[in-house]
Amino acid sequence: MSLSSEDAPTRKADAGRANPPGDVAPGGHARSLCRACGRSYREPKILPCLHTFCADCIRQLEPFSAPGAARGERRPATVLCPQCDAEVELPAAGADGLSTDHLALDEVFRESLLRGGGVPCDLCGEGDAGRRCEVCCVNLCEFCSQAHRRQKRTSSHSIQSVQDLKAQGRLSRPVLCSLHPGQELRLFCETCDQPVCLECSATFHREHHCCPTHDVIDGHGDSIRELVTRGLRPRLGRLEEALRTVELSQDALQARSEALAGEVRAFARSYASVVEAHCCGLLQRLEDLRLQRRNQLHLQRAQLQQALADVRGGVDFAERLLTCGSDAEILSAKGVTLVCFLPLENAGQVEGFPVVGVVHAKTTDPSRCTVQGEGVQNGREGQQGQFTLVCRDSAGEQMARGGDAVLVTIVHKDRKDCMVETTVADSGDGSYAVSYTPVVPGSYSVLVCVKAQHVKGSPFTLSVKKKLRRHGGIFHCCSFCSSGGAKEAQCGCPGTMPGGFQGCGHGHKGHPGKPHWSCCGSAVEASECLLSTARMVLGSPHGRLRTVEL
Repeated sequence: MSLSSEDAPTRKADAGRANPPGDVAPGGHARSLCRACGRSYREPKILPCLHTFCADCIRQLEPFSAPGAARGERRPATVLCPQCDAEVELPAAGADGLSTDHLALDEVFRESLLRGGGVPCDLCGEGDAGRRCEVCCVNLCEFCSQAHRRQKRTSSHSIQSVQDLKAQGRLSRPVLCSLHPGQELRLFCETCDQPVCLECSATFHREHHCCPTHDVIDGHGDSIRELVTRGLRPRLGRLEEALRTVELSQDALQARSEALAGEVRAFARSYASVVEAHCCGLLQRLEDLRLQRRNQLHLQRAQLQQALADVRGGVDFAERLLTCGSDAEILSAKGVTLVCFLPLENAGQVEGFPVVGVVHAKTTDPSRCTVQGEGVQNGREGQQGQFTLVCRDSAGEQMARGGDAVLVTIVHKDRKDCMVETTVADSGDGSYAVSYTPVVPGSYSVLVCVKAQHVKGSPFTLSVKKKLRRHGGIFHCCSFCSSGGAKEAQCGCPGTMPGGFQGCGHGHKGHPGKPHWSCCGSAVEASECLLSTARMVLGSPHGRLRTVEL
């Protein structure tokens, strides 16, 4: 995650507040160690994101190819911060142009002192420094410490024991000039807005306004303090609050995920139990079907065994009759012993395969034969009528084949010379379709015989009605509306209209008050025309009201 440079002071201030000097940084990392190489800082530099690394570590960072570099334009190098992954721009001088982190150098110095190592004198460089001038920030041996006190210019400086400063955590090293290593930065150039040493103020900043650092630190420190107090501290609080909100959301998400996981597991268990119950139900259904089909097969087997025994008994009887019986005995028993083989007759299925071929031993019993259909009782003049004859055996079951001698006769009851021609069609399954077309209305006798014997209910009474007289007009509300207002249009109803109209109209005298036929005046749409001929009105194109398809 990349952070802007304005976020860096917040992080730096927070780090300084939460981790006093000599402590460890967040994450357990010592403040005197570089996060890139893991060793003590060597020439620490501050990146624009306010993270500190060794100058050599910064030089080893791989820069991005800045836009415009391919066209030969010179742009600042951009690198990724090893700590926060923020994209930061390096000055043209590279790592050398970055500001030095003197606080990090103080941490390194403080760590070296706390480890118990000896500190050389900053003036003579020979003896071990046992004292330190807090004004000059130099470490002094005992001899140099006494000489420092005897000089008039430094006689008022506060000199403390190094051990006491170690215990108090007040050790720091002087900030030296990069151009004059022996000179400490004690002045601040207001013109250039940077700290300088005494020699720099006498050479490079001769015409500039330079003041001692302790005279200008209050103003600049107050501005930094105000920036932290007004701008960064509130933002720090908001960021901490947002972080707590995110952490609470994470906890809520974890709790919700665990609850949903429990629901999913419960659903899976219930679904598995339902599937198991469904499986048991299917297995039970399969067992019930197996038992049902097994019983059916047992019944079919018993029926086939009975049919086989009957056929075998019939064959034995016929062979014995032919062998031992006389001519008269054979002829008298012919109807009883009639057995035939039908090779193309459907015999059902055997082990799942359809088979044909049936040994037929049934005979037609005329007294058990029946007639079906409305055409055996009612007919219409000039229209074809139909009914069906079903031949049955003595047990009342329909014959499985045709070929019986069927005779159907239709005779007028009043006119014996009036007979209706009939047509008998053998369906081949024991049923016969009978059709006829009467030409004279009246009452008829229908004689149905099989093997010269009347079937059950024969003779039947057939009533033939006269031919339906169709309407020659139209079914309308009035002649005025149906003819488009033609005066010559007439209607079969008694309605009249004034003004020379010859037909009927709504609300006028004689109008039936509902739709009716224009030919005869009948108010029933599905009816027979009451006139012998349709009314014809001649003279004008609208004089005759024709029947139209609606």
